[in-house]
Amino acid sequence: MTIVSDLQLAEIDLIAGELTGENYHRKFAEAARGEHGWLARSPLAYIVLDRESGEFFLRSRDTAFPGREIADLFGVTTGRLREQIDANILNQQGDRHRRLRSLVGGAFTPKAADKWRPAMRGFLQQLWEALADQCSCDFVTAFSRPYPALTIAAVLGARQADAPLLQQWSSLVQKQFDIQALSTQVPDIERAAVEVYDYVEDLLLQRRAQPGDDLLTALLNAEEAGDRLSHAECVNLVLNVIAGGVDTTQAQLSHAMRQFAAHPDQWEALREQPKLVGRAVDEVLRFEPITPVTARICLQDVEHRGVLFPAGTIVAVSAERANRQQERGEEFDISAPRDARLLTFGAGPHFCLGANLARAELEEALTFLAPRMSGLAPSGPAVLGNVEGIYGLDSLPLRWA
Repeated sequence: MTIVSDLQLAEIDLIAGELTGENYHRKFAEAARGEHGWLARSPLAYIVLDRESGEFFLRSRDTAFPGREIADLFGVTTGRLREQIDANILNQQGDRHRRLRSLVGGAFTPKAADKWRPAMRGFLQQLWEALADQCSCDFVTAFSRPYPALTIAAVLGARQADAPLLQQWSSLVQKQFDIQALSTQVPDIERAAVEVYDYVEDLLLQRRAQPGDDLLTALLNAEEAGDRLSHAECVNLVLNVIAGGVDTTQAQLSHAMRQFAAHPDQWEALREQPKLVGRAVDEVLRFEPITPVTARICLQDVEHRGVLFPAGTIVAVSAERANRQQERGEEFDISAPRDARLLTFGAGPHFCLGANLARAELEEALTFLAPRMSGLAPSGPAVLGNVEGIYGLDSLPLRWA
C-alpha cells in the first residue's frame, strides 16, 4: 500500500493568497487533471478533488474536524476564542455530537426556516427602499451584508439595531477557520468572541424571563426523553448560529449576484420564470460554494483507494471540484439538469445545521431582486477574498436599468 506522502501530486498552496476568482478554479481544475487527479498537496493538508473521495472523508467515523489542532498550531490555547472552538458543534464527535443534533434539530427544519420568510421579505423591502431611485450600488454594502444579519437578529429575537454588531462578530469569529487570519488577527478574533459571549448571555437572560417565538426560546425548551441542553450548551449553540449564519449567507448571496451579473441570460430567465428560483439557488450553491475546502483530520490510519493516510493527516475536501464533477459542470446554468448531491453544506454527521435557513434566505432574496433589477450588470470590478475560510466578497459594484 502506498503512503500518501510518497505520491507525486500536484501542488496547490491554499494559504499563498493567490487563490481567488478564476485563478482558483483554474488551479483546482488543472490539479484534477493530473496523474492522481483526485488528490493534490498543500503545505498543511492534502486536497481531495473529487466527490466520491470527498464524501468518503466527510462521512468517515475515522475523521474529525481539526478545529482544536489548528488552534493549537497558532497558539490559541486559552481565552474565550479557545472556549468557543472547544465547544463548537463542528468539533464534537460521537455521542455528544449526536445528542446536540437530536436536541436542536427541530429548530432547523425546512418548516422552521419557512417561518422566517415574511421577515426576510420585509428586510429586503427595507433595504431596497433605502436605495430610493438609484440604479447602482455596492451590493455587498447595500444588501448582502445587512440582510442575513437582520434575519439572524429576528431568528434570535434580538433588536434589529443589533444586526450590524452581529455581522461584525460573525465575520471575525468565523476567521477561526481561516489560517491566514489566525496568523495575524487572533487579538481581534478573541475580542469579538468575548463580546459575543457577553451578548448571548444577556439575550438568554432576557428570554428566560420573557419567552418568545424565536430560536432562543426553542433552544431553552429543547428536550428529548427528559434530556435538556445545559446553559453552556445553549450559549455556545447560539454563538454558533451567529458565527455561522451571517457571514456565510452574506458571501453566498454576493457570489450569486456576481454570477448573475456575469450571465445576463440566466438572470433574464429567472426574471421571466420566478419558479426557477429553487434551481437557481441550487446552481449558485453548486457553482461557487463559499466553503471551497472543508478540513478533516484522520483520527487513526485511514485507507482509501489503495492509499494510506496516517493518523494525524489533514485532508481538505474540495466542494468546488466535487460540485463541478458532472456533465457541463463548468457552466453556470440554472436550467441545466444537475445532480443534487452537493458538498457545499458538507456531508455526513456534520452536514450544516443552518442549510435550510440559508436556502430560504437566498430564495427570498433572488425572488425579490430579479423583477426589480432588469439589465443587471457589473459596474466595476468585484473585490474577492481568498478561498481559505469563508470565500466572500468585500465589494460588488452592480448596476441595473
